[in-house]
Amino acid sequence: MLMNDGELEADQRWLFLIHQLPTKPAYFRVKIWRRLQGIGAIAIKSTVYALPANAETQEDFEWVLKEIIDGGGEAVVCEARLIDGLSDAQVRALFDTARDADFAEIAKEARDLAAELDTKPTAENRADARSQLVRMRKRLAELVAIDFFGATGRLTIEGLLANLEARVTEDEVMSNVPSEAAEPIAEFKGRIWVTRRGVHVDRIACSWLIRRFIDPDANIRFVPGKGYVPKPGEIRFDMFEGEITHEGDRCSFEVLLISTGMTDPALQAIAEIVHDIDLKDGKFGREETTGIASLIAGIVMTNADDEKRIGQSASIFDNLYQYFRQQRG
Repeated sequence: MLMNDGELEADQRWLFLIHQLPTKPAYFRVKIWRRLQGIGAIAIKSTVYALPANAETQEDFEWVLKEIIDGGGEAVVCEARLIDGLSDAQVRALFDTARDADFAEIAKEARDLAAELDTKPTAENRADARSQLVRMRKRLAELVAIDFFGATGRLTIEGLLANLEARVTEDEVMSNVPSEAAEPIAEFKGRIWVTRRGVHVDRIACSWLIRRFIDPDANIRFVPGKGYVPKPGEIRFDMFEGEITHEGDRCSFEVLLISTGMTDPALQAIAEIVHDIDLKDGKFGREETTGIASLIAGIVMTNADDEKRIGQSASIFDNLYQYFRQQRG
């Protein structure tokens, strides 16, 4: 979530993940390091990582904390204000430096690609450039999601990629066969759905899917994220130990689709967008992701009530669903 100077100066608060990892297996340390890089955290000390404090970044840290504990490590997440040693401006500069370095790598690739097209403007090179542009756009989307303070290098990248795209653009032909959404499993109808308060994209999207395709009259309850004891007949989603929640590298929306047997390609496309916004791993790199992320973030910022967040987001997902349906048609 992008933060302006006023927000930084007004009693900036930070989240810190303090952790200790087991010495073995070695790949686990690499896995956690990559997860921290993926959510945009920066190292203050070797075992202390920081993020600007908000509900979304707290959720990111909580998922990493769970991975660490499940892997045999120890971790704690705390919220704090910097008093001495490092200033808020210095920590912000660490974030900007990290993002500018990432942006500079893409800029170099874009300039090298443009030079190659200048030297050899063949059809083969243009085709190769298109595939490289897709990869660079995907990487840029990953970085934008964790560019918390608006590093200056992003503007340069946008201009370079736009110029390249103008040179290699061609019409795309869609030949996919439309598919109707399958009927959801009967056991999911008439149930009480439970999720954590303070819903964000994954829980918002799951709520839309439940009421749009599974049970239009579904009762969704919002409860504390920790310590909640489920009642008989309830289905918990996007909660620790929930019936429908993250599995492996899948977000809860993806797991809900699989659990209910829905295979509509339009819903699968939405799942890819939700995945990349929620997990910030850039796995699918859909061009719509950045815009949808901004729309959902705006709704979350202006509405504290969970039902209002879900209600106002419903039209976004309705239109997105129709867009993908028509695109396939």
